Formats: sequence, structure tokens, C-alpha cells
Amino acid sequence: MARRGDTEALAAYLDAGVPPNLTNDKGDTLVMLAAYHGHAAAVAALCERGADVDRLNDRGQSPLAGAVFKGEDAVVEVLLDHGADPNAGTPSALEAARMFNKEHHLRRFEEQGPAAP
Repeated sequence: MARRGDTEALAAYLDAGVPPNLTNDKGDTLVMLAAYHGHAAAVAALCERGADVDRLNDRGQSPLAGAVFKGEDAVVEVLLDHGADPNAGTPSALEAARMFNKEHHLRRFEEQGPAAP
């Protein structure tokens, strides 16, 4: 549901007790799957239900970095609005934005607070 962006069904399962930080065998959370596949509404529903926006998968990747890498600007905004840390993970979202010359993300990250050098 997270990967497909089925927000309504996902929200119903979460409201029925499915843990918002549920992971697959690779450590990808529901937020990671929804973020990576560009489903901003699903990401918002998960965040509103207590999902950890900075939880890293087994490869040390953050949902925010995945969204930056995939060019999912709406997802980036939702994650930042829910307190995602641009410095979390390896590579971090900040590093990914620098690597791919995503100046608009770099400016937005600066608005969030001090960036790492």
C-alpha cells in the first residue's frame, strides 16, 4: 500500500493498529517505501500517525535522501514539514542535493536550520 500510494487503505490499517514504523526485510519503513515511490499523501498519512521520518534502512539511507534522489519534490516538502533531518543517513539528503545540484533543496534545507559543511 505504501509503495503503491494507496493512502486510504494504508491509513485504515494504521488506524486499526499496524505499526507506522513497520519495516520489510531490508529495513525499509512504510515511509521509505512511500517516499521513494513519490506518494506524498501516503507519506503525510504515515507522519500524522507517528512514523519516524528519519529512520534509516539497513543500507543507512533516509526517506528524505531517497526522495531527493528520485526528484520527488512534494515528498521532500512533506518530510521536511514533519521534521526530517537533511543530515540523516549516508549519503544524507544534503549530500544527495549537492551531488545532483538540487539548489532548491539546498535552500530549503538551510531554512530548516544549520547545514553540515
